[in-house]
Amino acid sequence: MDASCIKSCPPVLDYKTEKYVLTKNRKIGALHRLLHLGILCYIIGWVLILKKGYQETDSDPHFSLITKLKGVSVTKDFRQVEDKLWDVADFVKPAQGENVLFLVTSFIATPGQVQSVCPESPLILDARCGENLDCPAGESVLSGNGIKTGKCVKLNKTHSTCEIYGWCPVENASRLSKPRLSEAENFTLFIKNAVHFRKFNFSSSNTLETLNETYFKSCMYDPVSSPYCPVFRIQDIIRQAGYSFADLSVLGGVVNAHIEWRCDLDHPLTLCKPHYDFQLQAKENNFRTATYYWNQDGREYRDLLKLYGIRFDISVTGEARKFGVIPTAVSLGTGCAFLGGATFLCDLILLYLDEKASFYRSCKYEEVNPPDEQQSTSPGKLIDNFNQEA
Repeated sequence: MDASCIKSCPPVLDYKTEKYVLTKNRKIGALHRLLHLGILCYIIGWVLILKKGYQETDSDPHFSLITKLKGVSVTKDFRQVEDKLWDVADFVKPAQGENVLFLVTSFIATPGQVQSVCPESPLILDARCGENLDCPAGESVLSGNGIKTGKCVKLNKTHSTCEIYGWCPVENASRLSKPRLSEAENFTLFIKNAVHFRKFNFSSSNTLETLNETYFKSCMYDPVSSPYCPVFRIQDIIRQAGYSFADLSVLGGVVNAHIEWRCDLDHPLTLCKPHYDFQLQAKENNFRTATYYWNQDGREYRDLLKLYGIRFDISVTGEARKFGVIPTAVSLGTGCAFLGGATFLCDLILLYLDEKASFYRSCKYEEVNPPDEQQSTSPGKLIDNFNQEA
């Protein structure tokens, strides 16, 4: 090596510049082209076409929800005196219009309760007793209906229970074998939903804009023929959840109704339609309610109802997408970075893992010092010196 290749300054001040070396290595060349092809397929096929990486997204829509249940059923009165009519005000809890509602399908009634003393139910383990000492006065019955009075009362030849102070007689413990409101399977649920994507200032609704006042009273939802009629028959909802009305009508259940909006605003807005999905979340669902009244003597009574039914939890999610310059630039920039990464990977393999790596390194990296100022008096002479050294 001549004097021009001798280091004349500290390594920290060295400057590296790229030197392109054309190598006739078919394996590395094939790998390089395969990596480029894979990256292009990923960027074009997955990022841009499938995931639509050229679009901006809004995944937080503002929405409003209105629900209405309709139907009428008839059952025997609590005291078996006459028939009782159940309408919307009776079988829907809470009041209509919420995103959570409870449809009563059956009930167990305990009419005419009054605050007094009476034996606790033998089904309550904490209420069973053999003597008065088993019923300490003032102690509440665990999972029971009142406060122990200190007495053990014999109910029959096999059972004795603690006497309690509470609403007497205690709750009816009979079990249901069939639904009381069997007509509920033909009731209809109306779900009115509107969404607004603030980022794109776009709004839509799942109801048809029509001047026909009878349309929603006669239509029924169908994803093909009537996608903008959000009226669902109860038995159809449960069937879409994978069960039958008979499976849930006796002991009740919880059904999740999910409305999903997927709107591509680069396409016609008429294609932005809601998609409905119904899933059973749990079996058995009930709660208690009571109606209070006073007799002629001014004593307070109540009719206790243990209501079984189907609870509907309605949720709404959505996402709107539209072309944007920034996400397009980010996706393309990511692709370019991956292409550069493929070259870097091939360089590592060629220079450090290939069987002739040392030879390729000697060709790629070369230390060069500038010629002497005295030998570079003219541009022509400088070129001659470089040619001689080469």
